[in-house]
Amino acid sequence: MDNASRRWRSKPLQTSNPSLIMAFFSCLAWLYVAGRLWQDAENRNILANLLMKNSVRRPKVLTVEDKLTVLGCKDLEKRIVEAEMDLTLAKSQGYLKSQLKQSGSSSDKKLLAVIGVYTGFGSHLKRNVFRGSWMPRGEEALKKLEERGVVIRFVIGRSANRGDSLDRNIDVENRLTKDFLILDGHEEAQEELPKKAKLFFSTALQNWDAEFYVKVDDKIDLDLDGLISLLESRRGQDSAYIGCMKSGDVITEAGRPWYEPEWWKFGDEKSYFRHAGGSLIILSKNLVQYVNINSASLMTYAHDDISVGSWMMGIQATYIDDNRLCCSSSRQDKVCSAA
Repeated sequence: MDNASRRWRSKPLQTSNPSLIMAFFSCLAWLYVAGRLWQDAENRNILANLLMKNSVRRPKVLTVEDKLTVLGCKDLEKRIVEAEMDLTLAKSQGYLKSQLKQSGSSSDKKLLAVIGVYTGFGSHLKRNVFRGSWMPRGEEALKKLEERGVVIRFVIGRSANRGDSLDRNIDVENRLTKDFLILDGHEEAQEELPKKAKLFFSTALQNWDAEFYVKVDDKIDLDLDGLISLLESRRGQDSAYIGCMKSGDVITEAGRPWYEPEWWKFGDEKSYFRHAGGSLIILSKNLVQYVNINSASLMTYAHDDISVGSWMMGIQATYIDDNRLCCSSSRQDKVCSAA
């Protein structure tokens, strides 16, 4: 009986083990599924809250004005509209505005020329040499020259570190001499000379109404009376681009003098188009007005004379090659020479 009872009790033990194991794994599976469902519910709740917050903050439909604000284009849109209006007026009048502001002028009559002499922060001694030679010295002398129809100013931008000693020294010098045109929107640097040319012509046009606008390097001496006589003979030439015209090979090797980083734009022959040499460039009022209106879209190259020449190619400018403006010329009546 004892052996039979042992065999009878061992049967339930053998059949219950698989059931317990299956129940255990079923419990684990249930817990895993329940955990995933709970996690998914939490994720859905978080996403719903984020969508709710975004829908409150953002308008359902963005207007064109909203998009322009987001893209930062409102100011650009305004400038484009103004430029289009100016361009339409300029085209109807041969690139001329109906009236220019006469600031800095002692007379309402139209000037013959505005002459801008490029200078830099380290050129104080050179400016004093010019003031003691061909350029008028002092406010009274400048006014007398203006009575003859000519304004002359040293042209300079601002330091990369605005308001530093370089800027302050120029401001002090200008208060004493009154002979600077300071380009507040320009950073003075050798590599920025093409941009300086654009800003000089535009600023000079906005300040003085003249027949001609002249850019002069501070590396030359000028026969001021000779230049005035030359300009007098050119009065009435509305689209005059005057200078010592030249062309030449484009320098493609980095490190060489006059290297042009964008040499590949000048064709297979690698030759510059005809342009006025950078020492002395003269533009009539119509051409300066064109530069002013289209300043934002005009391409610049590594050198200011090439840049100005490229701007003249797209319009009906009258090229005037006058070798009196060639500073290295052997002519006795030339108006400039190396300083």
